[in-house]
Amino acid sequence: MKILRLWPLAVVLIALTASAQSNDAAYCQALIDKYQAYVANINIGRSPQPGTVDGQVAIEQCRKGNTAAGIPVLEKKLRDAQITLPPRG
Repeated sequence: MKILRLWPLAVVLIALTASAQSNDAAYCQALIDKYQAYVANINIGRSPQPGTVDGQVAIEQCRKGNTAAGIPVLEKKLRDAQITLPPRG
């Protein structure tokens, strides 16, 4: 009987977790876009630079779904380059 009472709470928690993961993935992609455009100079017509190793690892972490590892590194790279962070969620 107690399990049935907790079921609605579990559904809400699962939905909130999925929404947060989706928001983190979108934010991570926005960080990647800015990093590649402004820090790694990939899209500005200059000679392409791959960026730093830790930046590339952060990009791969984001793409694999490990946003908790990728987001802080990309945020720091953008802040260090004095680039405004994209809005989050």
